[in-house]
Amino acid sequence: MNKKNYLLAIMPLALSLTVQAKSTHLNAISDELVATQRTELAQNTKNKGFGPQSPRDIDSVAGTNTIHFGAAPAYNHMNLCNIHFHKNAEHKGGQFTKYAGNGDGHGYQTGYLYSGELTAQQRKPLPSAVCPSTHNSLQSGDTIEVHYVHSSAQVKPGATLGACLSESIKNPQLRVETQVYVLVNDDNALNFNKLSAVNENNGKYQVLNIPKNTGKPVVYSGSTTGPSYNEAGSPLQVTWSVRPEVAKVNIASVAKWCEGNEFKEDHAHGVRNLVTNPELLSPIK
Repeated sequence: MNKKNYLLAIMPLALSLTVQAKSTHLNAISDELVATQRTELAQNTKNKGFGPQSPRDIDSVAGTNTIHFGAAPAYNHMNLCNIHFHKNAEHKGGQFTKYAGNGDGHGYQTGYLYSGELTAQQRKPLPSAVCPSTHNSLQSGDTIEVHYVHSSAQVKPGATLGACLSESIKNPQLRVETQVYVLVNDDNALNFNKLSAVNENNGKYQVLNIPKNTGKPVVYSGSTTGPSYNEAGSPLQVTWSVRPEVAKVNIASVAKWCEGNEFKEDHAHGVRNLVTNPELLSPIK
């Protein structure tokens, strides 16, 4: 390949990386403001009886929160009630330890990225942005954290976490099976529509294709997430099961899923600041 053809070949990849780098740091808040958010979270939860919070570093087992609640049943004994995803991983650890930056202070352009390597073809951008919203969009090479939310209530899959509650049981046990994916331009990679397909099995709504080859899940007691809890404690108790290894998913299949699904999801959600205060973390056993 001559020099001219080589430059033409790598220009789309270089452009994609430049756009990603700019969007990662665009309007990023300072370290001091992140510290202020953490201080406000500590002050707003102190001596108020909040249980352990999420997300966290799954490679660290430390935590001193004394609020204990029983672990939710295994997910195949519960009802899948909601599937949604966040741009960049909310949790840190395993194969997603690269910090995306402080972001805008509202959950966007922050979180953690896949720390492994991708080929130029896998990073080749699609002609248009995927799952666009007013806050962000997705492109090849991006990381997403998918939350497969399960409830002990007799519910059906639906939109938002409200689908996990019922008139009969207002305080169901909740479990989130968590898988971090990296989006690749590869038709042979995993298909997100298959990964999110729901079947009714023995009277329970189940996702049968959650990856089983991405490491032993780290199970811990925590809460719901999302940037609305950067300065406030989440009151909902959740059993988390976070797989430490990243799986590659075909970005075109994610684009197709965003065009229409039973959860009415069409974009990536923002992420909550990583919870680091030991008093807001449960010990991982």
